[in-house]
Amino acid sequence: MPPVPHSGVGPVPSPKAKTRSKARAAARLAAVQALYQREMEGTPITALLHEFHQHRLGATIEDVEYADADVGFFDDIVKGVDARRDEIDGVISARLSADWSLERLDKPMRQILRAGAYELMARRDVPVGAVISEYLDVTDAFYDRREKGFVNGLLDAIAKEVRS
Repeated sequence: MPPVPHSGVGPVPSPKAKTRSKARAAARLAAVQALYQREMEGTPITALLHEFHQHRLGATIEDVEYADADVGFFDDIVKGVDARRDEIDGVISARLSADWSLERLDKPMRQILRAGAYELMARRDVPVGAVISEYLDVTDAFYDRREKGFVNGLLDAIAKEVRS
């Protein structure tokens, strides 16, 4: 059977690139979950990272298999958001309408926005479109369509400021 032709749009992703992309997607979702746990329980970063490394990333929990994550990428997001939280919160808050505050947002939404904003601010090696697209996928894990539009608009506004 002949190979399926490439669409001609962009480079043909290698199997290694696809695996890396899935590992990074898993890292982003896990980072949002870890940041949520940190906010809810106050778990110290070292203990939080250890728990995720040993018991969550790539594990099977209650018959759900968690994808192998890019552990270094996961660690960078969690540690980076924690270290730069005030700065990140300021960037997000500046984009919210006058009658909204960061504290009014659901806790999972805050973590999605923090992780996405951190990646836009600190991970210039990751294209803006990839960051926004990936966090829209993470948003799908927690919310419906309306929230995706909110995340898209807010991360796009942040990207225009921090990546100009």
